[in-house]
Amino acid sequence: MEAQQINITLGTAGHIDHGKTALVKLLTGCETDRLKEEKERGMSIELGFAPCSIAGKEVGIVDVPGHEHFIKTMVAGATGIDGVILVVAADDGIMPQTREHLDILTLLGIKHGVVALTKIDRAAAEHIELVKADLQKFLRGTFLEGAPVLPISNITGEGFDGFYAGLTNLISSMSPKSVAGVFRLPVERAFSVKGYGTVISGIPVAGEVSVGDEVVLLPGNLSGRVNAVQVYGRDAREAKAGQCAAVNIRHWDHRMVSRGNVLTVEGYFTPEQWYLCRLRVLPNDNAATRNGARVKFHTGTSEVPATIYLLDAEAMRPGDEGFVQVRLDSPVTAGPMDAFIVRRLSPPATIGGGTIIEAEPQKIKRNRPGLREELDRRAWAAADEKSFVEYALGTAHGYAATAADIARRVKIPQARLSQLLSALAAEGKVRDFGQGLYAHGEVAAQEGRRLAGILAAHHRTSPQAAGMEIEKLLDASGLAKPVFEGLLSMLKAAGTVGEARGLVSLMGHKATLSESEHKLVERVESLFRGKLFNPPSIEEAASSLALARPDVEKAVRILKESGGLIEIAPEMFFHSDAIERAKAAVVAHIEKEGKLESVKFKYLIDTTRKYAIPLLDYFDKVGVTLRVGNTRYLKGR
Repeated sequence: MEAQQINITLGTAGHIDHGKTALVKLLTGCETDRLKEEKERGMSIELGFAPCSIAGKEVGIVDVPGHEHFIKTMVAGATGIDGVILVVAADDGIMPQTREHLDILTLLGIKHGVVALTKIDRAAAEHIELVKADLQKFLRGTFLEGAPVLPISNITGEGFDGFYAGLTNLISSMSPKSVAGVFRLPVERAFSVKGYGTVISGIPVAGEVSVGDEVVLLPGNLSGRVNAVQVYGRDAREAKAGQCAAVNIRHWDHRMVSRGNVLTVEGYFTPEQWYLCRLRVLPNDNAATRNGARVKFHTGTSEVPATIYLLDAEAMRPGDEGFVQVRLDSPVTAGPMDAFIVRRLSPPATIGGGTIIEAEPQKIKRNRPGLREELDRRAWAAADEKSFVEYALGTAHGYAATAADIARRVKIPQARLSQLLSALAAEGKVRDFGQGLYAHGEVAAQEGRRLAGILAAHHRTSPQAAGMEIEKLLDASGLAKPVFEGLLSMLKAAGTVGEARGLVSLMGHKATLSESEHKLVERVESLFRGKLFNPPSIEEAASSLALARPDVEKAVRILKESGGLIEIAPEMFFHSDAIERAKAAVVAHIEKEGKLESVKFKYLIDTTRKYAIPLLDYFDKVGVTLRVGNTRYLKGR
């Protein structure tokens, strides 16, 4: 019976020559040292991958190098694992890379593991017991405290049953990695297979990929289609996060792909140079760091020189934890809550590590008021996808964001995002403005109050106006039009504002005129009503009524705001009655004749071309008619 494939990957760790590769071969039958140099020297240089059946379940095993010169390779392999087999030789005991590997695993957030005490055929029983005691003391306070120490000989097989039982218990205690995120595979290596083309191997850290999926390689933005997938060395339809996978993309040149690249889907990730991180310095005497320190930054399978900028202090002592910003010498593709390791350049040593919070476009000013509180909030939000969606909306530029913008920042698929937005909307924390635009509930309420305040100020300074023109309110708000329209709809639905004839007002507002203003408006309106289809200009109205131009302008403005006059072209005003009668004439003619020639319109309303053409253009603009050449048709018919 074939073992059930589950997306859990274990990794080996430990000092050089403690038997990691031999243990994997004993357990799986696979020789993970594939390079000629590795076999000749008896030392792992590159990562090795092997499938392993444990109690009817197939998991992956990553064999990492133990030599200090290959720590970067060890980190690349450990990034994708869910649990560890810490290998310690009974004849050597705890050695330098035992300590450094355990430090790295702790910093990467590994929580599960066992200890394999190898080479028991080379040590006396008393010595083995001493090493066990040393291990128990060494592991105290680490994630491996209380983990079973399993003696085994890679040569004779002694202790294999107990070791196998320990692995069975370990696998049973672990949950497969979630596949809910956006597919992302940090590249471990790329090679070419005759007849198939380029194959990329590694362990996806999120999501899943299937045959036929469109993918992109970053950096480089190389696009392609998945032709075939293998999981644990066997053909499969898909590969999931946490599985040792190989992805075939036929038409790529494998020489264009290297370790540190990332295979993902388009639209979510871009390589970045600035990252906000939370760093934990190891509690070792030589692990302190300072502001502006140069380090090697490891995340995923990448290793890049970087500069650390401390955001909490000028220096971090052993055991300290705090926010930092790193500037990488070259861009790297990473996501929120990815683990990272930093190592000193010379002499090489692991300083610490932690989690990436998110990318930043530029350097953060660390003396900015309220920065620490903001960073705490962001770090807390980034640890939970629903909280991060809410946070992303609450801090969106322009007070709102599209679903695509949110998905790109939070790095979650659109389908999952829709579920989270619906849940947040049900809690009143999100406002749906339509057309894929969303705002945080509190931000929307705050901006809604600001809009209402602008209207209130307008009512105070222009009490004679029925409301404020929508375009003027938009300009005064400083908002993008889609956001403004969403807020206005929200205020209308809440009964806060009303809109009539293109004017917006607070609900309950009524235009108030003084007696002199009332008489002035009556006189001007009477003039325009008497000249429905050949209305006067401002200058002509002033002359006809023997009024000063500013008085006529004031009356026209009041009439325009109340809807009594409509400006169809710059400084060309028609009375609203004229607009309605002209519209009725246009509609009736087209319904009867099927169309209206421009030259005929002036005869329908007994006016001149000076007024007829602007009126027709106005009806085109407001959606009554559709112009084709010099002919008008009713729009939508």
